[in-house]
This record gives sequence, structure tokens and C-alpha cells, in this order.
Amino acid sequence: MENALLVLIITISISTILNVFLKKFDIPTVIGYVITGFTISSIFHFAEDSKEQLSHLAEFGIVFLMFTIGLEFSVNHLKKMKKEVFVYGTLQMVLAGLLFTIISLSVFGLDIKSAIVIGSALALSSTAIVLKILNDNNQIHSAYGRTTLGILLFQDLAVIPILLMVSFFTSDTESVSILLLETTVSAIFVFLILFVIGKYFLEYFFRWVMSTGSEEIFLVAVLLVVMGASFLANIFGFTYSLGAFIGGMMIAETKYRYRVEADLIPFRDILLGVFFVTIGMMIDWQSLIHYGYIIFGLLIGIILIKSLLIFSILQFFVQKRTALKTSLALFQVGEFSLAVFALAHSYGLIPDELNQIMIITVVLSMILTPFVLKNISKVADIFHKEPVALRDRALVGGTYKDHIIVCGYGSIGQRLVKIFKERNLLYVILEHDVKVVDNVIARGEEAIYFANAAQKMVLSHFNVNQATAIIVTIENKIQRQLICENIVSFNPNINSIVNVNNSTEAEVMAALGIKNIINSRDTIADMLAQEALACHLKLTKE
Repeated sequence: MENALLVLIITISISTILNVFLKKFDIPTVIGYVITGFTISSIFHFAEDSKEQLSHLAEFGIVFLMFTIGLEFSVNHLKKMKKEVFVYGTLQMVLAGLLFTIISLSVFGLDIKSAIVIGSALALSSTAIVLKILNDNNQIHSAYGRTTLGILLFQDLAVIPILLMVSFFTSDTESVSILLLETTVSAIFVFLILFVIGKYFLEYFFRWVMSTGSEEIFLVAVLLVVMGASFLANIFGFTYSLGAFIGGMMIAETKYRYRVEADLIPFRDILLGVFFVTIGMMIDWQSLIHYGYIIFGLLIGIILIKSLLIFSILQFFVQKRTALKTSLALFQVGEFSLAVFALAHSYGLIPDELNQIMIITVVLSMILTPFVLKNISKVADIFHKEPVALRDRALVGGTYKDHIIVCGYGSIGQRLVKIFKERNLLYVILEHDVKVVDNVIARGEEAIYFANAAQKMVLSHFNVNQATAIIVTIENKIQRQLICENIVSFNPNINSIVNVNNSTEAEVMAALGIKNIINSRDTIADMLAQEALACHLKLTKE
């Protein structure tokens, strides 16, 4: 106990000092945590005894990350991502796994079973690092963010059959058909139990907890849901993180999702820090020196092959720039591959030297990821530039005061702008579709800017605090909600107007603090009813 506490104190001390220093150079905290782990593992040898304890604690970092990601994606939202998860995800996993298996057979001279395990593991990417940075940068709902998330979700699902495959390769008794049947039955049970709980009990449970008026009890109840969903999934043979993700999706269907997310973020970030420390502890400096040239060559090869493969797949489905940014986001090998290597090594499928080489290669690829994601637009510009004129216009912007900000230039936005023009009102249009912006500028409209209003820096740039009004007309529900959250975070007294589709969304917006909410469905129904009544009265008089 004392030994573990000492390791924890040293870890916190080093990571705090290191991250304060690195932040001055704008280097992500992930790197500080990894270096901390490497330092305490290399210098303080007693840390070896505490690695397992820290790794169990660190696993909850991924659990809370996946839970908060689940909060962003309700069941209905996930249905809309079928293509990203099951088409893009399947193609990426199958083709990458097959390609890396062939390379493992030819380069390392392994038998077919070991090559398949390594190939499958190398096809995985890092959920923990990529989604954390996408969340921090508010890019989870961008075009490449959605595609990246869809592929990562499928990879998380694929971890289960990969681990089962390792067990099958080393088992003398169980057949593959029995393993597949057991997994399918378990999956049905997990989803059925969590679905029933989420749909029929969770809303009432939180309402009952909230009746106490205690913040402490509410937080304990949230932790109960997170750990309960994770434990249930694990009982049936699935990962803790998958159960947490489903638990988050359950709460996403309730009105408590935003408060839950706000309460859990501190826990998530602290535990993710511990996770990254354990990643750093896996680097063996002696192996790094002895096999440095092999590791470096392997690292470059994996990055190039993975990036090119993902880009080649996605360019047929999405815009080339989106495909490029997604491939740059997923070039690394992920944390779940470390679990696959550990299991395969324990069963003798991977030799000691190759196992250490693979672990270090995986960790180094993860270390590179934050730097690439932080500069992903600049890197993408090297290969596929955004229209320079549009980007410059968005950056120049100008100083605005007493203006109207229109978010989205669909049919409603176009009608609003026409009215504002007729009345000589000062307005600004923020539109995130570059093709729409390009076409509108070509027609002579000067007040439209290529910008994503869901980003706080964009609203700040166009001086939202000094605006007469800000009108949200975009059709994407998630983007609409993010914009409204950002508006309120600047100033709850901003004259905000948002168009919603139903009364449920109207309640959510009202809870956020939006001043004026237009329920288009109710408004149209009222207008139709008035016209019908007018016709009825006219006929009655005649």
C-alpha cells in the first residue's frame, strides 16, 4: 500500500511539473503523461510492482471516455451513422488486417495463426487518444470527426472477436462455432438488458435521485450507471469500454445528459492521464536501443500503409479532404492492440523479442498522434488545400457590432437574408459547407463566411456578444445544439433564436437558456389549423 502510494505521489509530481513546462510550448498533456510513465519505469524500479495496480485504475480512463462519447450519440444518432460504423469500419478492419497479416507472414516469417493475430491488432487505432483530442478540439461532429468515430466504434466491437480468436487458436477443445454462438448470445443479452434499463427505468431513477436535491447523491448515481454498465458487459465477455459506451447512449436519451457530462469530465481526464502514464511505462529503453532501427522502420511502414489504405477506401465515399484527415487521424496503432499482444504473448503465439518490438512501436505511434491531430488541417493542406480565398475571408472577418448572425445558409437562412437585405440590416452568414460558400460568393454575396459556428472561437471572432441577434437555422440537430451551448456560454442574455423540429428539442433548448425557440412543426400546424378554420367560417357564412 505504501509502495503504491509513493508511486502515485511521484507520478503526480512529475506529470504536474512536466505538463506545466510542456504547456508553455503548447505540447499536449498526453505527451507529458507518457514521458512521466517512461521516467518512473526507467528510473524508479520499484514502479514495476505497481504497474498492474495502475493499469486497472487506468482502464477506467477509457471507460469514462467511452461513456462521455456515448452521451453524444443517442440510439437515433447511431442509426444515422450506420455507414460510418459498419461500412467504413468493416472495410478498414478487413483490408488492413488482411494486408498486415500478409506482411507479417513475409517479413517476420511467422506461422499463419501468429500472423493473423498481429495483422488484426495492427489494424486497430487508438480510441483513447484520438477521441480525447477530437473532443478537446470540438471536432467530434465535424465531417472527418464523424467518419473517424464510426471506424473507431467498429474497431472497439472488433476487439472482442480478435481476443476470442487468440483463445481459439490456443484452445484444444472449443470449436469456432461454439465460440461464435456464445458471443452472439452474450451480445443479445447485454444489449437487451441495457436497452430495457435505459428505456424504462433510467429516466425515473434519475428523477428519483434528483428529488433529494443532493449533488453528491446525483454524482454517485452517475458513477453507478457507468460502472454497472461496464461490469455487465464484462460479465458477458465484452470490454468495459463497450459497456460504458452503451451506458452513455442510454443516458443520452434522457434530459440529464448535459449535467452528467459536466460532472464526469474531471474524472475522465484524470483517469485518462493515469492511462497514458501506464502507456509510457511499457517502453523498455534497452529494447529501444537494441532494436531501434527495426522499430523505426516498422513505425514508418505502419503509418504509411495504414494512412494510404484508409484514404484509398474512404475517397470513394466522402470528400477527398475528409478522407485525408480521417486517414491522418487513424494512422496509429491503438491501446487495445496492446491487450491483444499481451494475451497472444502469454499463450506463446508471439516471441518475447517481437512482443517488445511491437509494444514500443505501438506506443511511439500513439505518441506521434497528438502532434498530427493538433496540426491536422496544416498537414492536410500539404496534400489537398482548402480554398485559400475562403479561408482568408473567414480569418479577416472584420469588427462587427449591432449585427445579426445567421448560422446556416439553407432555405430558411436564404429567406432571412433576403428580408434583411430589403430592410438594409447588417448581417453575417456563417456556413460550414465550402461548396455552398463558394457558390454564394460567386453570385455576389459578400457577407457569407466559411466557418463552423459550433466552434467557440468562430462565434468570438464574429463578436457574438455585440450582435443584435444570432439565428440558428441549420438542419443538423447535433451541430444546432453545440452552437446553442456555445452561445449561452458567452452570455445567457444574448438574443438567440433557434429553429427546432419538435417539442422535445424545444425543451432541451429552453433548458440551455435559449431566449427564443421556434418549433417549426407546431408553427406550421397552427398556421394550417388557422387556414382550415378560416375556410370553415367562410363556408358557414355562405
